[in-house]
Amino acid sequence: MEDRNIMEPEEIVCIPGQRLCLADKDNIISGCGTYERNGYIYSTLVGVVKVVKEEKSSIIEVHSSKEQTILPAPGDIVTAEVTIVNQKYCKCIIKCIGDTVLTRPYRAFLRKEDVRATEKDRVEMIKSFRPGDIILARVLPLTEVHTYHLSTAENELGVVIAHSEA
Repeated sequence: MEDRNIMEPEEIVCIPGQRLCLADKDNIISGCGTYERNGYIYSTLVGVVKVVKEEKSSIIEVHSSKEQTILPAPGDIVTAEVTIVNQKYCKCIIKCIGDTVLTRPYRAFLRKEDVRATEKDRVEMIKSFRPGDIILARVLPLTEVHTYHLSTAENELGVVIAHSEA
């Protein structure tokens, strides 16, 4: 497995704990069914390795034969990872719905207006969130297909795990 290129189109079957490839924060990212440790991406499931191509990166995922059909619904509390932050919004990947860990991530974004309930005009996204932060958020009603809108405008919601600049 170590000698093969993970980006090959052939189907690769893996087991939990199996090292899949090198992790590269900018180009190759750990997705559903995987985790990152010591610069490598490992499988958490028995399943097939999938490479999801994004704009500038690839997400390594493992899909099992027991795929979940759970989808985020408006009103659900989700756990998401912040991937990109700018002045108006931040992009996220939904990892869990309630207590259920997803086998497939869902894309979402959190707009500046939905960060808090009061003083919405004073929110600074870059000071509130960083890429890699884990947040709890509520799913808002859908306005676009395949993209979920999130809100952290409640006391129980917001950043739960943050990383410092150091």
